[in-house]
Parts: sequence; structure tokens; C-alpha cells
Amino acid sequence: MAAEASAPFIHPAALCESSAIGGGTRVWAFAHVLPGAQIGAGCNICDGVFIENDVLVGDRVTVKCGVQLWDGITVEDDVFIGPNATFTNDPFPRSRRPPPAFSRTVLRRGASIGANATILPGIEIGAGAMVGAGSVVTRSVPPNAIVSGNPAGIVGYADQAAPDAPEAPAAENEAVAPLGVGAAALYRLRRVADLRGDLAVSEFEDELPFPPVRMYSIFNVPTRDVRGQSAHLRCRQFLIAMHGTCRLLLDDGSHRRSLWLDRPDTGIYVPPMIWTSLSNFSADCVLLVLNSHRYDAADYIRAYGTFLELSAPPA
Repeated sequence: MAAEASAPFIHPAALCESSAIGGGTRVWAFAHVLPGAQIGAGCNICDGVFIENDVLVGDRVTVKCGVQLWDGITVEDDVFIGPNATFTNDPFPRSRRPPPAFSRTVLRRGASIGANATILPGIEIGAGAMVGAGSVVTRSVPPNAIVSGNPAGIVGYADQAAPDAPEAPAAENEAVAPLGVGAAALYRLRRVADLRGDLAVSEFEDELPFPPVRMYSIFNVPTRDVRGQSAHLRCRQFLIAMHGTCRLLLDDGSHRRSLWLDRPDTGIYVPPMIWTSLSNFSADCVLLVLNSHRYDAADYIRAYGTFLELSAPPA
């Protein structure tokens, strides 16, 4: 950390008008930093970068060549921004007619933006998320999600190459299988099949992890939309894809797993203090959710940073 404790380095060919530059930060040739910008310690601001006034950059951030950070952009610690990534701050720009206030765009801690990606205004790139090169990001990106394409969609999650299918437990008599994320588990419902059709059934008191007191279903979700993005303090959940498919992310703060829900005879038990995110809904998806408690807004944790703080083991 000695480098970060030292004075910042400003290349002689850079124009750095801000005095709020952290120790150990390097501002290279032909970069231009306006007076109101704030840049943290240990950053690397490469050649040809432009940083406007109302911009906040955290510590250990890398901004590669050809990037412009406009008013209204916040970049948290440990973010990587690839060459020629493009940021915008006005959804309806007109020449010499600025809006009353520019849209706020936030890149959360540890996010990575690939080369030539375009980030539309007013969205949030979640902590640890990765944006593929050349992608056009039109909606906020969940924590740890990997997105690519135009418009960008979720193609995976960091630290996991591909989502697992929610396969039934291997042993014929094994009705429950742990998923390796907290106490989350896969439940195989009893299935009865004959010429008239198939039936999946469970007795709440005997075969499910809790007796439900509330249910709801999610359907008609646009395929690029993301649901969930929260954890519960007390409420337990049980998820079944009654029709179609969707992707579920489970995260206990230390372990993460992404899997497909695509079987009406398979349920996923989600205990309290597990962060969930639902994405990649098929057009015909109908997701049934059973809850152990009635709706209580105070039971939700909706900020991923807060969830990580609450789920961290005691020091």
C-alpha cells in the first residue's frame, strides 16, 4: 500500500484541474480531469480519458484509454472500465439544451465494463457484475451477473461458467438435495403419471420445509427483465416453475449458484438470508412462489451491499 500513500502521478502531457486526486493514482498523457471531479487512491487513468466535474471515482479503479466519464457518474472501488467504453447521461439529448439534472449512473464495487460497451443513462451496474465487450446495456445489471449483447442480457454469473439444470436428486428415494448455498435445497415432488396426464403433489405438513401461509405467481415477464434481487430476514420461500423456464441465482454471501427452473415436479427451497435473482424468463413461464410469512416490506433486504454486511460472519 506504499504506492497509494504516495502523492499522485500526473503525466506532464495530462491536464488535471482537480486537486481531489488520491495518493498513488496515476493520470497518464492526454487525460483531462475537470476541477470538480474526485478520484480515489491507487487508480490508473489511462491516455485520452476525459472526466467531467460531477464524477466520483473510488479507490483502485482502472479506466482504460478513450473513455469519457460524464457528469452524474459514480464509480465505486475496484471497478475496471475497458478501452472506449461509452457512458451517457441524458436519455433525450439536444444540442445546447441540457436537462435540469443529469441522470445518475452507478458502477458498484468490483464491476467490470468490457471494451466498446455502451452504458445508457440512469442505470446501475451491480457489484461484481461483468459487461461483455461491445454490449449495449439498457437496464440495470444485478450483482455478479454477466451480461452481453444488444440489448445486453444475462448470460451467466461471475464465478460460475454455466447454470445448472435443477436435476432431481440422484437416488430414487432421495427427496431432498442440498445446493451448496446456505441451507437452500432442491425438493423432488411426488409425481404420478398415467394416460390422463401427469400430477405432482406434496403434503405441506409432511413433505415441504414449511407450511405456506401465502402464495403468488409470476408470469408474462418480458424476457430481459430481472425479478427478485432481494433477500429475506425471516421469510422462507419455495419456488416451482409450473410452466416454461427461468433462471435462479442463489447467493449466501460466500457461495453462489445459478440454475434453471424448468420442471413442475421440482421445487427450490430458499431459506432466510439468501440473496435471489430471477432472470431469463421464457415467454410462457409461470413461476409459483410459496411463502412462510405474510408480506412484510420490513422483512426485505433490497440492497446487495447491505445483504453482504448482514451475512458476513462476525469478526
